[in-house]
Amino acid sequence: MTQPSLHFLLLLSDSALPLGSFAFSSGLESYLAHHKPPFPSPTTPPLDFHLFLHLSIRNLASTSLPYVLQAFSQPETLRGLDNDVDASTACTVQRRASVAQGKALLGLWERAFAASCTVSSTTELAISTLSSFAADFKKAKPDVFGLQLNAHFAPLFGVLCRCLGLSEQETGYLFLCNHAKSVLSAAVRAGVMGPYLSHGFLASEVLQKVIRGCVDAEKGTRVEDAGLSVPVMDLWVGRHELLYSRIFNS
Repeated sequence: MTQPSLHFLLLLSDSALPLGSFAFSSGLESYLAHHKPPFPSPTTPPLDFHLFLHLSIRNLASTSLPYVLQAFSQPETLRGLDNDVDASTACTVQRRASVAQGKALLGLWERAFAASCTVSSTTELAISTLSSFAADFKKAKPDVFGLQLNAHFAPLFGVLCRCLGLSEQETGYLFLCNHAKSVLSAAVRAGVMGPYLSHGFLASEVLQKVIRGCVDAEKGTRVEDAGLSVPVMDLWVGRHELLYSRIFNS
């Protein structure tokens, strides 16, 4: 018999999930603008595209995955994690993308997933926490210190996966795999490669090993120790707004 968690796993991994990820290239467009190949080819991606994709995944794992996993294991810390992500995200462009996707995820929770969640001993706290966060976010105002709920994507994703009954391993893998899919989708729309080559990247054993390795490496990482493992990635993302022309928001 198919487990309910498998159903939600397939839904969350669907490229049609309305999270707005199609609007972001995660620094890819900026990277390509700063690394023009001498003889561009419509059928062969830049030789270092593998490098960019793997560095992007590893950087996301070191900066965001600890927040995803802690929010999954301790849903009651969601508000603190949201504030911590906001304080530790130095790149303004990256911050906007995180908040935009987090708001979209809250909308999905209220309009699509909340009514379908089964309350159990493992999901009750996560469901009540996420519902409370969504309700308070609508009327959130800055406090005396100028702080407020931001709805960053990473911790919200962790709590949502807990609500839907996914395991910690599935949550971590799905978070990084979805990022890889969005980068590859951006590469197709930017003309770097075609859809068949893109899916070849996505299906490769190399990419699977990178994702599994990142999940295993960050399982014990505290959010206090989360940080950039590829600092230049912030430069590529941050310089996106300086491009003369662009097709993505970041």
